[in-house]
Amino acid sequence: MLENPYQQYKQISIMTASPGELTLMLYDGCLKQIGLANKFIDSHEKKNIALQKAQAILTELMSTLDMDYEISYNLFHMYEFIFRLLVHANIKNSKEDLDHASALLSDLRQAWAETVNKHRRGLHNDE
Repeated sequence: MLENPYQQYKQISIMTASPGELTLMLYDGCLKQIGLANKFIDSHEKKNIALQKAQAILTELMSTLDMDYEISYNLFHMYEFIFRLLVHANIKNSKEDLDHASALLSDLRQAWAETVNKHRRGLHNDE
């Protein structure tokens, strides 16, 4: 059976992405799930599913950090804080916590995107 073309494209994108691009995809996925949780704040089941997915993504981000670098400790604590915001948002139906988590994650994503773009430009300048 043939796969959905979108799913095929998504799978190829993941398989060919650099580690930096994969991290951006994780940020995007987490932000998407937080947005869905915000949208479904009054639907316990849908909100809970979205937040569980966001928490799983944060866990993946935490587990892939190279703790040989000091910045990794800072990122770990930031991810952990965002994780706790999501847990609290889920328990208390707190849009404020979801907005706070989304803002923090958006800032991290933006900084990461800038780093990936600088790295890409550096690779192209070496050619």
